[in-house]
Amino acid sequence: MSQRRPYAPLAVLGFVVAVAAVLLAIAAGFGTRWGLWDYRMGFTLLRWAAWTGLGAAGVALIGCFTAPSGGPRRGLGLAAAGVVTGLLVFAVPTSNLHAARSVPPINDITTDPANPPAFVAILPLRKGARLPPGYPGAKTAELQKKAYPDIAPARLSEPPNQAFARALAAARALGWQIVASVPGEGRIEAVDRTFWFGFSDDVVIRVAVDGNGSRVDIRSHSRVGRSDTGTNARRVRAFLREIAPIP
Repeated sequence: MSQRRPYAPLAVLGFVVAVAAVLLAIAAGFGTRWGLWDYRMGFTLLRWAAWTGLGAAGVALIGCFTAPSGGPRRGLGLAAAGVVTGLLVFAVPTSNLHAARSVPPINDITTDPANPPAFVAILPLRKGARLPPGYPGAKTAELQKKAYPDIAPARLSEPPNQAFARALAAARALGWQIVASVPGEGRIEAVDRTFWFGFSDDVVIRVAVDGNGSRVDIRSHSRVGRSDTGTNARRVRAFLREIAPIP
């Protein structure tokens, strides 16, 4: 009766450390979301997870060459899993960092930089936020125009009351938490949370008469962070697509 050959120690070590890196990356985001630590600690843990994942991939790669080749080759499979898992843990935050560096360091996006919609009902929710609720000004508007030239007001053929209903339905369809809905002022305010870290970003929508139709403006503003890694622009674009007239 043949005896099954043991796993190569490096294959086991690489895989175990890669799994630990995954757990650390998950904890970095959801710990921040659940308020166990602030976002800066979350980013620090994510960096640790990334470098731990890269190290695990290196160890596991060595394990690929030292894993026993007999029998079902379980050692080789374990080492390969460690390589893939470790590289994925390294790649996700690294790609996010690249995305952050590819967009301007702004955190307030609006379809009307000259007269951005103002927060009203959300102001109490922003109490204690690291970023003030006011629009940052001309520099942000200039950077937005260069990076996101497509972001512009939505012009609808419907009267304001119908356009308001469409805007409110769009906000709800996108899963935003509606904070205020004031048809008489044409104002909608909402909060949207990012998936992983659970950052709360604030949105205000303004619907106004525009000739025989309506003009819809939107503003999305972060509460923390110098750069939003393009999150607010993606949110604004998603809203504009949602309310776009059906061709």
